[in-house]
Amino acid sequence: MRSVEDYRKIVGDGAISSIYKKARKLYGKHIVNINSTYQGGGVAEMLSSIVPLMNEIGIEAGWRILHGNPDFFSITKKFHNALQGEKINLSEIKKKLYLRTNQDFSTFTHINHDVVIVHDPQPLPLVRFYSKRQPWVWRCHIDLSSPNEEIWDFIKEYILRYDLVIVSSEKYRKKDLPVEQRIISPAIDPLSSKNMEIPASMIKKYLKKYEIPFDKPIISQVSRFDKWKDPEGVLRVFEAVRKKVDVRLVLCGSTASDDPEAWKIYSKVEKRAEPFVKSGDVILITIENDILVNALQRISSVVIQKSKREGFGLTVTEALWKGRPVVASKVGGIPLQIEDGKGGYLVESQRPEEFAERIVEILKNPNLGETMGKNGRERIRENFLITRLLSDYLDLLNYLYE
Repeated sequence: MRSVEDYRKIVGDGAISSIYKKARKLYGKHIVNINSTYQGGGVAEMLSSIVPLMNEIGIEAGWRILHGNPDFFSITKKFHNALQGEKINLSEIKKKLYLRTNQDFSTFTHINHDVVIVHDPQPLPLVRFYSKRQPWVWRCHIDLSSPNEEIWDFIKEYILRYDLVIVSSEKYRKKDLPVEQRIISPAIDPLSSKNMEIPASMIKKYLKKYEIPFDKPIISQVSRFDKWKDPEGVLRVFEAVRKKVDVRLVLCGSTASDDPEAWKIYSKVEKRAEPFVKSGDVILITIENDILVNALQRISSVVIQKSKREGFGLTVTEALWKGRPVVASKVGGIPLQIEDGKGGYLVESQRPEEFAERIVEILKNPNLGETMGKNGRERIRENFLITRLLSDYLDLLNYLYE
């Protein structure tokens, strides 16, 4: 298990000392995090790092996973999409199954902790099924800038029971929500297997293992196969880029257990990419392997993030940390990470040609890509590493106990 001191060489003595000082009044406090999946997606990744670190500095932190059947996760995926602006048929059956799953979970999950932190919409109504004796915090990781009004009104009934709401960006604050709201940006763990430094020999080994040639420049997108990540749009970007530069595209995406749409999206991408896959110019990967992701991002000449909506975009954070230039949509939390023209490029439209133009510019100017990579890495070091996230959570917990 990693220790806070392991991050000293990356973030400096001041940051480490500050974490220990903030933890002093929280020794022995019992904190529980609740979300809907143990692996797949940024929430699980952050919890897998932040929970052990909290325990290491003297806080008794735990992590519970909401149990649900496929129907439940199909419904909550629709909720997720609606909260990002899609239409939804919010039937009474959907509402009842959503609430019943949370109620069932509450009957065999005892909560006697000092603080409860609930992540995202799936376990949101749990608060209704407990006698509240401690602060409850709802941590929403998705883009709430323009939610479907019907779903927002429905879930707001449960949000009102919470003592505090955390969102990832100022843009996600809701004026019609009379609950205190705080901004805490997500972060990556620079010492995790996905983000740690790895030697060139290991990069070559993993690329060979997964049959990824590096005889020409690689452009990549590492994201779940989700319509909001627009993998089909990335294929169109690739088609536009290859008219000017001979490149290979790698689409590497995992499937979270609470996302039933992933394989449907993948099938569409696979069908569209078929001729390029046969020629070896496009490689599709669905294997969950952090070292592979690490190697792929490091070998990529340009990393793409063509999201239509994005709560934050930790795959952008990962690529920037590895010193890679990123061309990404100017949506959600991505502009917090990329200074346009410094760490990469932000694209306001969803036009593949505009993405391609920026990618080609970097591919034809290696020095530009190298400079962007250095700038991007430093921005992540200063703002979006797990030690800063831990520090923010300590501030939050101390505030709740003032």
